[in-house]
Order: sequence, then C-alpha cells, then structure tokens
Amino acid sequence: MSDNQAAITGSIAISAPTEVDSKARKALWGAAIGYAMDGFDLLILGFMLRTISADLQLTQGQAASLVSATLIGAVLGGIGFGMLSDRIGRVRVLTWTIVLFAVFTGMCALAQGYWDLLIYRTIAGLGLGGEFGIGMALVAEAWPASKRARASSYVGLGWQVGVLAAAIATPILLPTIGWRGMFAIGILPAVAAYFIRHSLHEPEVFVARSKDRPKESALRLLVKDWDTTKLSLGMVVLCSVQNFGYYGVMIWLPNYLATRFGFALTQSAVWTSVTIAGMAVGIYAFGHIADRIGRRPAFFGYMLGAAVMVIVYSRLTDPFQLLIAGAVMGFFVNGMLGGYGALISELFPTTARATAQNVLFNIGRGVGGFGPLVVGTIAAAYSFEMAIALLATLYLLDIIAMWLLIPERRGAELA
Repeated sequence: MSDNQAAITGSIAISAPTEVDSKARKALWGAAIGYAMDGFDLLILGFMLRTISADLQLTQGQAASLVSATLIGAVLGGIGFGMLSDRIGRVRVLTWTIVLFAVFTGMCALAQGYWDLLIYRTIAGLGLGGEFGIGMALVAEAWPASKRARASSYVGLGWQVGVLAAAIATPILLPTIGWRGMFAIGILPAVAAYFIRHSLHEPEVFVARSKDRPKESALRLLVKDWDTTKLSLGMVVLCSVQNFGYYGVMIWLPNYLATRFGFALTQSAVWTSVTIAGMAVGIYAFGHIADRIGRRPAFFGYMLGAAVMVIVYSRLTDPFQLLIAGAVMGFFVNGMLGGYGALISELFPTTARATAQNVLFNIGRGVGGFGPLVVGTIAAAYSFEMAIALLATLYLLDIIAMWLLIPERRGAELA
C-alpha cells in the first residue's frame, strides 16, 4: 500500500483471510440469496407494469414511477442501513433489511390504488437498498484478496438468478395468481432472513476494527479529504451509468419486444431470459478477469464493449439477431456488476465499507431509477432504438471517470 493509499484508508491494513473457509462460503451464500430476492422482485415488477396499470388505471408515467420510487427508496435505505451496519455489525443489519423488504413487497398485494402502492414500493426499496452493500462488504471481508473480485461477482450472480427466475416464473404464474399473488410471493425472503441471522458470523476484520472506531460518522469518511472525495465521485459516476443502462434497458425490453414484434408475454420472457443469461456470463467472467489482470483493465474492456453493443442492438430489426445481440449486450452492460463490490471494498476502510457500498451504489441506483423514465420519454417522442443508442454516450463518460478518478487496487489488503 502506498503512502497516499494509506492516507485514504486512514489506518494500517489487517491481513486478509488466506483461504476460502466455511465462514467465507456461508457469507457468500447469505449475501447472494438476499440479492437474488431483490432481483426477482424488481423484474417481476417490470413484467407486471402493464397488468397493474390496467387494473389500477395507472398512466405510463405513474407505472414508471413505481420503479423509480423503489430505487429512490433504495438510496435512503442504503445510507441508513449502511451506516448502521458499520456501527453494529453486518449480519444483524442484513437480516433487518431482508425482513423489511419482504414484508412491504408482500404489502403491495393489498394495494388499492396508485398512492398506497407507491408507498409500499418505496419502503420495500429501503430494505432493497440495504442488502447489496452489506452483503458485498461481508463477502469482501471474509474472502482472500486474491479471490475477492470473483467472490464479488458470485454475489452479483445472485441478482441474475433472481431476475432469471422472474423471467421464467412470471409468464407461468401471472395468468393464474395475478399480480397480487406475485407480490404475495415476495414475503418468502423473510424465511431466508432466519437462516442468515443464525448461520453467519461477523468477519474478523470488522470485529477488530470495531474496537477502534473513529469518532467521525461513516458517511463523513466518504468525503473526509480530496483524495477520498475523488474516489467517491468516481464510484458514483460508475454506479450511476451502470444502473441507468441496466434499468433503462431491462424495464422496457419486454414492452419493446411486445410492441415492435408483437411478442406474447412468453416470447418476451424468452428473449429477456437470453439477455439475462448473457449478463450472468459477463458477471462471472468479470470477477475472474479482474482478479487476473486488474480492476481497471477489466472495467475499461467492459465499458467499451457496452458502448459498442448498445449501438449495434439499437440498429437491429431481425428478432433472431436481437436474441443473439441481446446476450452479447447483456454480457457487457451488466457484467461490470461483478466488480463493484470488490473495488469499493478496497477503496474504503472497514469503518465505512458498508456505508460506501450502500451509499455510492445506491446513489447510482437512484440515478438509474430515472433510466426507465428517460428511456420511456425518448422512446415515446422518437423511438426505443434512439433511446438505447443514446446510452452509448454514458459509457464513454464511464471510461473517463475510471481513467481519472479510480486507482488500481487488485490484491490490496483491507484496512
């Protein structure tokens, strides 16, 4: 660690685990399961927007705002639960976030109109916002430095498993149990919370650092000096572009396929599932690439690939070509998700790690929450193809931010 990096972390590094033991595996499973539940819930909302809108007589703007409200709630939950996790522990607070998310997802089944559904989605978002960062911090602290990026990518794969399950289950279950029944399924994660609470242990690095916690709040540590502020700003840009592109594409993709090509729900689900499968392969590959050649080269390669593929995808008109290109686009557009957990963990100290994960990534989620609204607005005024093509410019911004603001931290010990 350089003098500058030591100044950024503000403390001497503690040796990371040297092998993947049972505690590390349990931490990974706990974080991945929680994240899978998040992914399942958010994608079924995308599939059900048309049905919910027809039943509750929602406008297109109101339907899109349900997604935006969930993600804005995630920003608030990320801040609050992240700081709480850095203060009292990863495992306990992770359990609370899952329970909150599960209960209010289930409450959505009781909604009678736009406003109460909006409230339930926002509060569910609070729990959703807490899960990602706490789980990522937990896994980063439990796994060896040499395998930290791939562990982070495995947690990211949990999300993809959840959204893939949603793409498969929704066409089968929605006609039978309706959108209210689909939301009622969301109460099941509360069961997983019991498993997580009673089987996981706090990482040793967290226990050691909690004995010497600084007086400053974890949130203040994210901007404590100019070097740290640059890191936070860079990660906000990276996470914002990641989420804007992901939600902008995925929320409207089923609707685009149905409108342009006349796809039934089952056909849209197949095309969306292939795109999600490409994302999963991209996430898995990213973790291994980043552990082998470094974080920055991996991000640069994926950002460039995303910029190229969104342009290619927007110009295709043949359904089969869209199927193949969707998988390749998904590989790059969401593959970067596999690296954020490790990168943020290496840039910030243990006393602010979960806060950094949650705040920075969920600010990106909040910005990304406007992705469906912006894409929908541009698509309505011009075309979906133009809306998707414009995303390419955002990935160029991504490259600039990574180049100027984010250092290489492969193999760094956690401070």
